[in-house]
Amino acid sequence: MALLPTVAIVGAPNVGKSTIFNRLLGERKAIVDDTPGITRDRLYGVCTWRGRTFTLIDTGGIEISDAPFQAQIRMQAEIAIDEADVIVFVGDGELGPTEDDMVISRMLRESGKPIIFCVNKIDDIAHIGLAHEFYSLQLGEPIALSAVHGIGVGDLLNKIISLLPEAVEEEESEGTTFCIIGRPNVGKSSLSNAILKEERTIVSPISGTTRDAIDTYFEKDGKKYTLIDTAGLRKKGKIYESIDKYSAIRALKAIERSEIVCLVLDANEGIVEQDKHVISYATDLKKAIIIVVNKWDLVPKSETAIDDFTKKVRNEFKFLNYAPIVFVSALTGARMNTFFKALDMVSEAYQTRITTGLLNNIIQDAVRLNEPPYFNGGRLKILYATQVSVAPPTFMLSVNNPKFMHFSYQRYLENQLRAAFNFDGTPIKFNLKARREKDL
Repeated sequence: MALLPTVAIVGAPNVGKSTIFNRLLGERKAIVDDTPGITRDRLYGVCTWRGRTFTLIDTGGIEISDAPFQAQIRMQAEIAIDEADVIVFVGDGELGPTEDDMVISRMLRESGKPIIFCVNKIDDIAHIGLAHEFYSLQLGEPIALSAVHGIGVGDLLNKIISLLPEAVEEEESEGTTFCIIGRPNVGKSSLSNAILKEERTIVSPISGTTRDAIDTYFEKDGKKYTLIDTAGLRKKGKIYESIDKYSAIRALKAIERSEIVCLVLDANEGIVEQDKHVISYATDLKKAIIIVVNKWDLVPKSETAIDDFTKKVRNEFKFLNYAPIVFVSALTGARMNTFFKALDMVSEAYQTRITTGLLNNIIQDAVRLNEPPYFNGGRLKILYATQVSVAPPTFMLSVNNPKFMHFSYQRYLENQLRAAFNFDGTPIKFNLKARREKDL
């Protein structure tokens, strides 16, 4: 299993980092707003260009001020710089070099990391001379860029992949590999201890006490597991408050190495936006997912308590409607048996393989029940289906024209497969290939 190299986008506020992030990913994943400081937490995505795949991190803007959240934003950007393999530094072509840019460029030069400097908002070739004003930052030849119009994006991507290190191959872990993620103080360390039934990690009510990653192999009821702990930073000489919140890069690496990602929620606090940040990275990588509601012992008991909380989770995580939800108390050990049942069930689903004959019967029945809609100038015809891999279950559909597949019809096919087989907790991936009927 290969760990992806990491690229961080850094710069002063409102220079267009989130727009560049969205452009590189080819989707609107970050909030884009003209108000400085709108991107307070790093966002993450998986980017592929010319056969190279890397993790892309969008950071908050760094500035010299007492603006709200500025200390936290600077901290998270510094951590991104520490952990990234390549740094993309963005300047504003309309403003020219600023004092903030001078401070950031000095910080970047001291990092010793490969730096790509690009000047954004060069929306017209007549303005390209504005990029030359940034030579004073001593970062070399800048790339002129207009993220809004897509100008120079290919040049930026080419430069990124030219500097990327090779992906690091990890040794295969024993049995089912899983990690535990979540925002600070939801009980991740306590859950690890309850799983292992021994004090292998520090348990503390103070957010951010987990500092190092320790992969732990164990056996239970004759089955093998490896718990890949999500790590904090090991950088000596630096102290970061709320370390879990601002060191999620290591959590991303744990996600990459895991088969199953366990998202821990606090039953007392409910669901907040931050819960969705890192789990979206797991969905990008098509990892199996379990939602673990911890501290259930502190919730007033009622006949509808579990159903009520389940509805809240399903409403907030609509994109995870396939993920099982388990309710536990890591502190008391209550209901931990439900966690292991879910872990085994999801592991089996993630490795499920369907015979070609049975798969085609399911797909043909689905088409007979509900014909594909007319879309993009034609109607989809599915000629043949076969499963090409597991972890996650991946299906190749030979079709007359892939562009005729509407996203809602693909979701319908996924739902039909889920109704026929146990795919709890696992995403399903479709690859479409154009084939002519006479070729079969």
